[in-house]
Amino acid sequence: MEWYRKAAEQGYAIAQYHLGDMHYHGHGVIENFSIAVNWYRKTAEQGHAIAQCDLGWLYEVGYGVDKNYITAAEWYRKAAEQNHAISQYYLGQMYEYGRGIGQNISTAAEWYRKAAELGYAPAQRKVDHST
Repeated sequence: MEWYRKAAEQGYAIAQYHLGDMHYHGHGVIENFSIAVNWYRKTAEQGHAIAQCDLGWLYEVGYGVDKNYITAAEWYRKAAEQNHAISQYYLGQMYEYGRGIGQNISTAAEWYRKAAELGYAPAQRKVDHST
């Protein structure tokens, strides 16, 4: 924890991500979603796709921040555009159900298909059921 913190405070994205994850899961520290959000955001702003996805999830469910579907969709899109399959799937859901963005079934299907092509099983099931 001490070494992650030292590296994170120097701007090292991977260390920032790990600190966020430790606070999210309560590994070695007391679980604290607000602190997790702060570290994930620092990492996400540096383009780290997994942190962008995790930050999107926290906004979608309202852990450590006010629930905000628009912001969730924005973070999912940043990661999805980097070929992060889980984010592509989550962005597909946002389009399918019209959360934070206008409902658009064909755009949802496109994101599900991209995630499926990367091997993400839940997206593959969505694509299989839509054909």
